[in-house]
Amino acid sequence: MASPRVPAATSEAPWVRRLLIGLALAFLGLFLVLPLVAVFAEGLSGGLAVYLAAITEPVAMAALRLTLLTAAICVPLNTAFGVAAAWAIARFEFRGKQLLMALIDLPFAVSPVISGLVFVLLFGAQGLFGPWLIEHNLKVIFAVPGIALATLFVTFPFVARELIPLMQTQGSEEEQAAMVLGASGWQTFWRVTLPNIIWGLLYGVILCNARAMGEFGAVSVVSGHIRGVTNTLPLHVEILYNEYSFAAAFAVASLLACLALVTVAAKSYLEWRHRAESTHSAQGGEEEL
Repeated sequence: MASPRVPAATSEAPWVRRLLIGLALAFLGLFLVLPLVAVFAEGLSGGLAVYLAAITEPVAMAALRLTLLTAAICVPLNTAFGVAAAWAIARFEFRGKQLLMALIDLPFAVSPVISGLVFVLLFGAQGLFGPWLIEHNLKVIFAVPGIALATLFVTFPFVARELIPLMQTQGSEEEQAAMVLGASGWQTFWRVTLPNIIWGLLYGVILCNARAMGEFGAVSVVSGHIRGVTNTLPLHVEILYNEYSFAAAFAVASLLACLALVTVAAKSYLEWRHRAESTHSAQGGEEEL
């Protein structure tokens, strides 16, 4: 007697699956691939010499250095904050826990332009701390510290938001076992907690770095648009475009596109490594059984 036929997990006809896949690929091509190709095509429209001149001129290189400097300042600080906040929220119960979680989500709800304006109201010449800063010859707004503060604000949720659900799902049993066996707090963190969250941590760092390098709204408000001093790459692209230097604008924009591609490649590599390690661990567990 023939065994009953087990129904498939999905009952859609093959043409329906092909149609859905085709629509998804068409959407990605129209809204992701085509704009990316257009950026490089427009950047090279004036020839390779014009392209190289646009991305190697001193003002563009200064914008690139400032963009990388801002990311170098914000990413480590946000990483430290994200790990500390995730540990506190996932491992402890304390008064104000929900408020802390709400504050972490605040940059997602506030426009970057508004956040930049808040820093101007706080640290500008007519702001709350402006007279004190002027008296002590300290410059925040229209300088690198203001750009770093604005970028720090809009990027600090990324690492924390990647780690909080991960650490809540994992629980604290392994850490408690390590402490019972005599491990100190730092030993528990480095040998138990960090290996368990490393992939989520790296993923959050990549997202934070991508946002830091591409931030426009908040930085535009606090930078002052001083060429070669306070312009990051996104701001430099805007200035070139407003001056009708289209080839140069798209050439500089292609640098940001390359940074984005590197970010995507790093994210894909980490996901591949994570899947490979998970598969290897699962196979090892099956062999032991």
